[in-house]
Amino acid sequence: MIQTKKRGRGAGPDVAVRAIDLDDRGRLLVPGTSTPVPTNRVGEYLAQNLRIPERATDIYVYAHGWQTAPEAASRSAAALVRQAITLRAARGRMYPGFGDGYRPWVVVVRWPSSSRISLGGFLAVRDRAHAMSAAGTGHAPYVLSHLLGYLDTHRADPADPAVMANRYGQYLHLVGHSLGGRFLCEAVQWATERPARPRVLGWSAAADPRRPFTVDSMLIFQMAAPRDAFTDSFTSLFPAPGRAGAPLRGPLVLTHSRWDRATGFWHLRAEGASGIGHSGVGRTPVPQSSIRLRTTRTAYRLDDLDHRIVNVDAGWLYRGGWGTRLSPAGAHSDFQHPESSHLLLSLASHSR
Repeated sequence: MIQTKKRGRGAGPDVAVRAIDLDDRGRLLVPGTSTPVPTNRVGEYLAQNLRIPERATDIYVYAHGWQTAPEAASRSAAALVRQAITLRAARGRMYPGFGDGYRPWVVVVRWPSSSRISLGGFLAVRDRAHAMSAAGTGHAPYVLSHLLGYLDTHRADPADPAVMANRYGQYLHLVGHSLGGRFLCEAVQWATERPARPRVLGWSAAADPRRPFTVDSMLIFQMAAPRDAFTDSFTSLFPAPGRAGAPLRGPLVLTHSRWDRATGFWHLRAEGASGIGHSGVGRTPVPQSSIRLRTTRTAYRLDDLDHRIVNVDAGWLYRGGWGTRLSPAGAHSDFQHPESSHLLLSLASHSR
């Protein structure tokens, strides 16, 4: 586990970041080594190495995407949350849910995502990510579901269930980029059932007492998955007749941009169709909504985000510079903007 170092003067607020590292089979690694933690000791290991600060209000689990080095993943997560802190301090009235402040704490899930920037490289990492999550062989969903269950068990409960927002409540948010979004979806739907404590949230969807924990919001930037993935692959993520669905209490929000060549051109060549990050979500088993990415001066209303799936068209901003736009990945990683943190922060505010 690591923590980000103090930033220099004028660089913005400090953000506490912890990291867990996975190998190419999705196994949790002992820090600084290539040695996997024994499967039957994953829960024990997390309990010994992850201590949630009592004063934290929001817990973020961030999973990175293609072509991201470990330290870059930690910096990326910290930058998103750091900008959110800055926005909340400057324009608090736009985020009315934070009655007792906003003190985020971040866990970054890091995995081997590097390859050649080519069709072959994209296919290699896509196949690696699939193998890390494959039933019977991949360990990533097992490790991440343990992580989410651990975080839920140890985060503070609201002291008074009758109060909509409470100073003792800690909220759990998932944030992914590219293939990292696949890991998070797998982890949520693989969660083992056990009795859950009551949650007090702002979203309209009812909580299911049979679920092991509740994810309060889920935001995926430029997801590298087929457009119909939520119908064809993540089949148990949402409720259906006779099935409770995964413990996703808040909305699943996904950005897309037509300038994303990784999930456009490369995804089209690899899988015969463009991906979510390029064209948005296709068929789904639940209703979905579509909105445009807002500027930092335009608030997100609860009605904008209170849906099971929300498509966010970010093509006006996620374009990349001229060099990026002509690169094989295009604007696939061009989500580090204040407007992205504005969306992230708005989801946390409406979770109260």
